[in-house]
Amino acid sequence: MNLLNLIHLNGLRAVETVGRHGNLSDAANELGVTPGAVSQQILKVEKQLDRRFFERTARGLEPTALGAKALPYLTSGMRDLAAGAALMRGDQDDRLILSVPPVFAAKWLVWRLGRFHDAHPHVTVRVDATMKLVDMPTSDVDLCIRVSERSSPDVKTTRLLRQRVFPVCSPVIAQQLKTPRDLLNVPVVRDQLSMFDWDLWFNEDEPRDAELQNGPTFSDASLCLDACIACQGVFLAWDTVACDALAAGSLVAPFERKVATPYTYQLLERPGALKGRAINQFKTWLIDELRGSLGDAVDW
Repeated sequence: MNLLNLIHLNGLRAVETVGRHGNLSDAANELGVTPGAVSQQILKVEKQLDRRFFERTARGLEPTALGAKALPYLTSGMRDLAAGAALMRGDQDDRLILSVPPVFAAKWLVWRLGRFHDAHPHVTVRVDATMKLVDMPTSDVDLCIRVSERSSPDVKTTRLLRQRVFPVCSPVIAQQLKTPRDLLNVPVVRDQLSMFDWDLWFNEDEPRDAELQNGPTFSDASLCLDACIACQGVFLAWDTVACDALAAGSLVAPFERKVATPYTYQLLERPGALKGRAINQFKTWLIDELRGSLGDAVDW
């Protein structure tokens, strides 16, 4: 263990995280620091050991032969440290940390979470509403819900829900919409962070996204939905963000068509989690709730 006295743990974390991501930006996002700080930590470790662990290329940081050999050991070590820290902190089977996208938390989860607490009063759930990348093996997050095109091969993943898109608007604006071509005559509320545009929903013989009138633009889908409720335009929404407003009648879907995107909601579990009972209880409850509110969109 004497060698570890020469190297700061933060430096080893930086090497391991960059090794997994292959670039400074994603590693910095996971570690909650700047890319420059990550780079400095790596340079410090390389100087301390007089070895190079990465080659700086135009595509990012690529492990040297030595780095590639060392990285699996670092990843395994960080995972064990995280498990040890959880035990030292006194983590119990009755506390779950859940990481979810903010719009999913605000428009779907928060309105139902009370039912989980009623059914399982011994389990406490802490919700982290964030889009930041989560490294499940080394973080303290027990469950993570993300929207992605593919599953992670290194983490236990449960497909929850197909993401489907469809127009929504206020009942007043819906009166103007008889066919998809009528969308040319109303403002369109846009989410500037959206992963898709209206061309995904339109058929070939219908208008194109570029032809639509631009209404207000927001950086949060929750605000887009609220703008539609306030009669400011039509929004290309999806099931989890719009289902409750549709059920309440504050929004309507003027057309029956729902089009699947390439993305699915996925539930990721921390490997070797010490909270198996609580995780299984939450997973079962979550799938049941999704089935109840969005039945035909649910995958399992």
